[in-house]
Amino acid sequence: MSRLDSFIRRASAQRDCLADAARQIANLDGPVIELGLGNGRTYDHLRHLLPSREIFVFDRQVAAHPDCVPDADHLFLGDFRATIPDAMTRIGAPAVLLHGDVGSGDAAKTAALAAWLGPAIRPLLAPGAVVVCDQELQDAGLTPLDTPSGVNSSRYFMYRAGGLFHL
Repeated sequence: MSRLDSFIRRASAQRDCLADAARQIANLDGPVIELGLGNGRTYDHLRHLLPSREIFVFDRQVAAHPDCVPDADHLFLGDFRATIPDAMTRIGAPAVLLHGDVGSGDAAKTAALAAWLGPAIRPLLAPGAVVVCDQELQDAGLTPLDTPSGVNSSRYFMYRAGGLFHL
């Protein structure tokens, strides 16, 4: 498969999973978290998909299109390992949706980050929150969900945060 075809499949899976997650959290109150701003496409999509939600974004540095950069109050800059642990003090309420696009070209580094990420994000999530991620996450508090029809189960991953919730 060409890199272009792979990108199209990934972007389509991302879009379909986010649409499904938005439907699942429609009756839950709380902000959204985006891990990995990148060029800002997904952040921009989330703003259109969930216009009434606050969206908090985490990334090492800003490299996005200027129209796709959150204001300083909604942007956490630095390594995830430094910014995620104390983020709730600034966010103020647990998130009902977390999207993670955290993969890199380095398979070993990506695997290590994904192993750390599952337990690290749990304190940021409301009961019943949906997590959509490009990496498989391992944490007892995250229950795997089926991805939407047409999304390869190894392309994108979805989870529900544990705890009491009502859909």
